[in-house]
Amino acid sequence: MKKAIVIGATSGIGKEIARLLVNDGYKVGITGRRTELLQELKNESPNSFFAKPFDVTNTKDVIERLEELTIEIGGIDLLIISSGTGDINESLAFEIEKCTIETNVLGFTCIADWAFNYFEKQKSGHLVAITSIGGLRGSRQAPAYNATKAYQINYLEGLRQKAKKFNQAIFITDVRPGLVATAMAKGEGLFWVMPVEKTAMQIYKAIICKKQVAYVTKRWRLIAALLKLLPRQIYDKM
Repeated sequence: MKKAIVIGATSGIGKEIARLLVNDGYKVGITGRRTELLQELKNESPNSFFAKPFDVTNTKDVIERLEELTIEIGGIDLLIISSGTGDINESLAFEIEKCTIETNVLGFTCIADWAFNYFEKQKSGHLVAITSIGGLRGSRQAPAYNATKAYQINYLEGLRQKAKKFNQAIFITDVRPGLVATAMAKGEGLFWVMPVEKTAMQIYKAIICKKQVAYVTKRWRLIAALLKLLPRQIYDKM
């Protein structure tokens, strides 16, 4: 039986992907801060879900909990990082930026490194992380969020290079969603906000195909291309 861990499975994209994995025959370890929400998901399929609550910002605790969960499910073939945070912060309140950095940089790096090292020893494995199209450019509304997502995108590229150098069956997938109907979709004038279920299904297909980079939903590839081409002088005025 295939085995996976989903980091951040209490709601949104992580929760839907965890369900898709179980429906595809996986044994799935689920993590998150909110114990009661993990238990609700576990109750949907008690023999397939294995819950281990923890906060990714508590990096001293993360590795111990991941190792316990790995033993409980009998190994890992796939690890998905779906935990993340970000807020509109035009006033630059430091506590908001700090929380974003602790989750999206420190917590992310701790988990990504642990997973990569595990897969390197195993000589196989698949690491997936939900980054964001926001990581392609800066944001006056949410500076830390976009900056931390840019960090994740570049970090995953570095891990992909390491995997290629080792010439092992280690796959790295960077999933860059646009706007999804979750608590993370904040601000005014939002458009192309996609349902969680549709987004999760497209992400799962990208995982199955072991894509290196995937924009979801697919129409956001167009926005990504435009963002990359938009001159700085114009972007700065937006």
